Amino acid sequence: MLAFKYIAFHYLKYFFVILGALVLFFIGFDYMGNVASLSKSANLTLIYLVYKSFFAIDMLLPLTLVFAMISTKIFLIRSNALVSFFSLGYTRVDILRPFVVVSSIVILLFISLHSWSKFARADEFSNNIRSHGQYLSPTRDLFFTYKGKYIYFSKMLPLQEKAKGIRVFSVKENSLKEVIVAKQAIYRDHFWIIDKADVITKPDNLSFSSPGISASKMENLKILEDFRPKILDQIYEGKVNFTIGSAIDAILLFKHGVNTNSIRGALYKIFIYPFFVPFLIIIIFFFVPISVRFLNVSLFSFGAILATLLIWGILFTLIELSKNKTISSEVGIIAPVVILGFVALRQWRKYRMAT
Repeated sequence: MLAFKYIAFHYLKYFFVILGALVLFFIGFDYMGNVASLSKSANLTLIYLVYKSFFAIDMLLPLTLVFAMISTKIFLIRSNALVSFFSLGYTRVDILRPFVVVSSIVILLFISLHSWSKFARADEFSNNIRSHGQYLSPTRDLFFTYKGKYIYFSKMLPLQEKAKGIRVFSVKENSLKEVIVAKQAIYRDHFWIIDKADVITKPDNLSFSSPGISASKMENLKILEDFRPKILDQIYEGKVNFTIGSAIDAILLFKHGVNTNSIRGALYKIFIYPFFVPFLIIIIFFFVPISVRFLNVSLFSFGAILATLLIWGILFTLIELSKNKTISSEVGIIAPVVILGFVALRQWRKYRMAT
């Protein structure tokens, strides 16, 4: 228990220090590259940096857990604490256990953060602030022009292919001709179908002698043929960052007749991909000697960090390939993690039996 607390404390200390340094480097580098595109508003700039910090944590936290293990192991070797623990009867598996337990707990907390939309979709929100100079949600207050019509959706529900708060303005010769008002519409068979709509029509020549503006009610109205907002395509193409809840909803909605590879890939990335960390920690741990007399610390640190970056880069590349449907999500995300798991299990059993 003494060794567990001691190692876990230093592991968490190095984890927070390294994560903070990497996140600050990431957002600093990003800010220098995009400062000219950002709004002059200090509030929006601060919100942008917060969202970029969330995005940086999403990318770098798994990598940081491995770096923190390497740093902690080097500290234990340099301080001769590792030799002391072995002399007290602790085994290599006992020393490894705090790294595996703490990293697994952190990963579970990390996964749970993806149920929070502001964390899971932080990159989208920050890009909206940079591109449009204001905080925008890609599914609210949408305004488009399409074939001479101006369309406003108060809220888009892309998974259900439904929109709420519909306003369609028809313009002819720079003059407003007709307005369609509806509570909701559903996209089916290349049309937006409205159950009940109010149609307000203005005559071509509005005068005191001509009939005035007329209002009527219509049912089962089909409008906006082939009008498909970009976000609906992004759902199918996997370009939307899903929260856990929205990804599960998407799987349930699209399980019949629609390729859900990209959506499944999003779920695998949330639930499966982060667990490469404890597996990689186990693999690297057993390659480290117990004393500086058997170890070139600088060379080991360089090699361990390089190997970690290489494996992380390969995993990240495979995730992108599966997102773009070049390979299946099972091959691109699950298979590499399972392979690392088998190698780690072999290492664990080998040294556990040796002790």
